[in-house]
Amino acid sequence: MPATTPAPARTRVPKVRPRALLRASGGPRYAVSLAVDALGTGLLRPFLLLYGVTVLDLSAFDTGLAMTAGIVLGLLCMPAVGRWLDRGARSTVVAASMLIRALGVAVLVATPPGHAWPFTAAALLLGIGNQAWPAAHAALVATLAHGRERDAALAAGRALRNAGMGVGALLATACLAGGTSALQALAAVTGTAYLAAAALARSVRVCAERPENTAAPSRSAAARDGHPPRMRALLAANVVYVFCLNIPEIALPLILLTQLHASPVWSAAIFVANTVLVVVLQVPLTVLMSRYTRRTAMTIAGVVLAASYAGFLAVTSLADGDGRTWAAAGVAAVSVVCTLGEIVYTGSATALVTALAPPGALGRALARFEFSSGFGLAVSPAAITALAPHGPAALWGTLAAATLVSASAVATEADPAAPNEQPHATPGPGGA
Repeated sequence: MPATTPAPARTRVPKVRPRALLRASGGPRYAVSLAVDALGTGLLRPFLLLYGVTVLDLSAFDTGLAMTAGIVLGLLCMPAVGRWLDRGARSTVVAASMLIRALGVAVLVATPPGHAWPFTAAALLLGIGNQAWPAAHAALVATLAHGRERDAALAAGRALRNAGMGVGALLATACLAGGTSALQALAAVTGTAYLAAAALARSVRVCAERPENTAAPSRSAAARDGHPPRMRALLAANVVYVFCLNIPEIALPLILLTQLHASPVWSAAIFVANTVLVVVLQVPLTVLMSRYTRRTAMTIAGVVLAASYAGFLAVTSLADGDGRTWAAAGVAAVSVVCTLGEIVYTGSATALVTALAPPGALGRALARFEFSSGFGLAVSPAAITALAPHGPAALWGTLAAATLVSASAVATEADPAAPNEQPHATPGPGGA
C-alpha cells in the first residue's frame, strides 16, 4: 500500500492578549510616553513651516530650506544612532530622541522674529530627534519581545503614534484661529510634552546585553554579530515602498485639486480615513498576516500598493468634464486599497529587518533601514510633483512599475546569515 504524504499543518494566527501586548510594547509608562510624544509631534510638525512664516516673519524659502537641512542632518546622524544602539542602549536613545526635540522646541520659542539662524538650529535639532526615534523604538521593542509578539508590539506602537499625531494635528488646527500667540503657546506645549515623554521613556530603563559580554561565541558567529547584514535589495526597495506614506498627504491632494478640480473636502476626508484605518487595522491586520513569512507579507504589500496605483491611474484617466465628481469618489475608494497596502508594509518591513539582523548589529541594521525610509520620504515629494504634470500615466504608471520591481527584489533577495523562515512563531525567535 503506497505511503501517503501527511497534509501540511494549517498555519494558525496567534491571539493578541492586551496585557502581553502592553508588556511587549514597553509597559504602561512607555506606552504613555509614546502617546505624549506622538501628541507633541502632531501639535507641531505639520505647522512648523507656518510657525516660521507667520510667527518669525521668515520667507517661505528660508523656512523650507531650514526644515530640509534638519531632515538631511537627521539622516546623517543615523549611523551614530545605530552604533549607540549596538552598544546596548535602548530606552536611553529613545529618551534622547525626545529630549533633543524638546531642546529644539525651546530654541524655536526663544527665536526672535526675523532671525533665520536660530530657527535653523531648532529645525536641525527637531530633524535629528525625528529621524532617531523610529530605530530606537524598534530596537527597544525587539529587546523586550520576540517573534510575532514583537511584530504585534511594533504595530501597536505605530497605531498609537498615528492616533496621537492625529489628535495633536486636530488640536493644532483649532489653535490656528488664535493667531501668533496661539502658535507660540502651541510650541511651548509641544516642548513640555517632549520633556514629559523623555522622562517616562528613560524611567523604563531598558538596555541590551552587549555581544562581547555573552558566553564566548564561535569566531564565525562573533564576526557575523559584529556587522550588520547586507540587505541592499531590501533597503533599495524600501525607498520606493515608503512613497505610499506620502500618497494621501501629497499625491492625492495634488491630483484632486489641480487635475480633477475637486473640493478640498475630498482630500481632508481621505487623510482622515487613512489615519483612522491605520489606527484601527494596524494590529489586527499585522496579526492576520502572520500566517505568512514577513518577507512574503512585504511582497504582498508591494503588490497591493502597485494595484492601488493602477487603480488611481484608471480612475484619473477616465475623468473628463462632468465625470470629475465621480472620479474624486473613485480616488477615495482606491485610497482605501492603498491604505491597506501601507498597513501591511509598515507591519512587515521593520519586523523583517529585526528578524534578519543579528543581535550585535540590530542597531546598525535598523539605522540603515530608517535611513532608506527617511531618504524615500525626502525625495518622494519632489518625485511626485515632478511626475504629476506629465499626466496620470507618468505618475501612477511609474509608481506602479517601480513598486512591482521593488516587491520582486524583496521576494528574491537571499537572507544573509538568517534562520530559515517560519510562517508562524509563538514568543521566541520568529521567522523572517
